[in-house]
Order: sequence, then structure tokens, then C-alpha cells
Amino acid sequence: MKREDLLLYFIMGTGNVFNQKPINVLEEALQSGVTMFQFREKGAKALTGQAYENFARLCQKLCRQYNVPFIVNDDVELAVKLSADGVHVGQDDLPISIVREKVGKMLLGVSVHSQEELQTALQYGADYVGIGPIFSTTSKSDAKPPSGTTFLQQVRKQYPTLPIVAIGGINCSNAHMVFKAGADGVAVISAICESEDISNTVSTFKSSSIF
Repeated sequence: MKREDLLLYFIMGTGNVFNQKPINVLEEALQSGVTMFQFREKGAKALTGQAYENFARLCQKLCRQYNVPFIVNDDVELAVKLSADGVHVGQDDLPISIVREKVGKMLLGVSVHSQEELQTALQYGADYVGIGPIFSTTSKSDAKPPSGTTFLQQVRKQYPTLPIVAIGGINCSNAHMVFKAGADGVAVISAICESEDISNTVSTFKSSSIF
């Protein structure tokens, strides 16, 4: 994969968007220049069944239109069914060895929080790793305590060419700290979903990568 694809990694599900149509938020984000998209439909009011698959297909179609990689969160079966560009899994999902076997050469992203988890991810050919939560976040009810940038810096020093995306509480005012610590990109949910000017938010994030 290209490390620059991680620069501004947008994550969204219907439960993250208020007062707008989620698909409109995605299109505006794609128009504005997000570089990767992760379909993450979670929470009490998450879509299910055919509505869930239909919304995923709609998101995928838009991503293809803008030539942006379409990643599915956790749901390996859906990723395979849709021939998604990739799948992202956490530590509470299927074992990484099984995920890699199921998705073949599809992009595989793995959330890691320790050296042990990192080594397992690399052993089974993770294409990139997600590190976080860097700061406290309200987008995930089961998020771990914020870790700051220490682990991120350690991983970057160990693996200078490993594609790394940081996540958790990242916004326009603190993104530069994350890039400076060695991340190739930042993954954001609420910073874009709740933005009143998505185009400006995207350009501000991108300028944060230059320091």
C-alpha cells in the first residue's frame, strides 16, 4: 500500500452523523480530499441486514468514484462479499491469522496497543497498523484510556517504513503533534462528521502534516 493513502483516514457510520444524511457527509469529505475511508457501522442504532449492506455498497460506490480506498471495519465477510479494498480489525475481533487467510491479498489494517500485538500483526502481514487512542475520544464507547504519542514514537523508531495511522481524539488543533511523532496519517470520525465546514477541516488537517 501507499503510505500517503493514510494521510487523512475518514471513519464513519450512520450513528456518527447528526442533522445530515451520512452519505452526503461522505461525499463532501471525498470531494474535499480525504485519502482513505473506513465503513464502521456500530452502536445501538446501527443499520442491520439488507439496509446495512446497501449503505456499505453506496459508500463503496462513492469511494470508487473518487478513487479512494474503501475499508470495512471488523466485518470480514462483508469485506469479502463486496470485494472491498481492505478490512480493519481490532484486538477483540477474529484472530489476525484467520483474517489474513479469509481476505487474501486485500489490505489488512490492525489496531495495536502493545509490542506483542504489533508483532502478531506484522507476523500475519498487516499492511498498516492503527495506534491509539492518542487522546481521549467520545466516538468509541469502549475505547481504551488515551496513550499519548509514546508508543507511536517507539513503533516509528523500530519500523521506519511501516505505514502507521493514529486515532483517538485527533482534531485540527492537535493533529500536528501526531504527525510530528511519526504517524503517516490521522484517522478521524467526529472531527469531520461534526464539522460545519468539511472542506476547511480537511485542508487544515492536511496542512498539519507539514511541519
